[in-house]
Amino acid sequence: MAVKIGGSTSAGLIILILVAAAIGAITTIVLRDTGLGPRTIAVISGFVATIAASVARYKVVFLGAGSGPDDSQIPSLVLIYAAIASIAGSLAAHDINLTFEGDTATVLMGALAGLFSAILMAMLMITYHTNSNTSLR
Repeated sequence: MAVKIGGSTSAGLIILILVAAAIGAITTIVLRDTGLGPRTIAVISGFVATIAASVARYKVVFLGAGSGPDDSQIPSLVLIYAAIASIAGSLAAHDINLTFEGDTATVLMGALAGLFSAILMAMLMITYHTNSNTSLR
């Protein structure tokens, strides 16, 4: 089985990564003065960023800009794996953030949490589409 990766898939991945990094940073800015610990902030930022980026990717690529695999019928197991990927990406960002200090580091942690979570989510979706006989266009 050959998997074809084309323009709309690449556009979807770029949108996913950029939106996730931005939303992760914004979420961290909103949450940093709430008294939550940095790990909690990282996990919330990564999860919110992953969800927002997935919605943005779906809206732009599949409803407006082109064709590609339809992600609206994804099994719930894949969504559970996405939540796990979000936690893993967020905790990785938190651990990287331990070497930095200050408010800039907190925003960086949120951006990295969103970025890492989105990368793991993208890898998960590519693996799902590769193994489900759904061609990527």
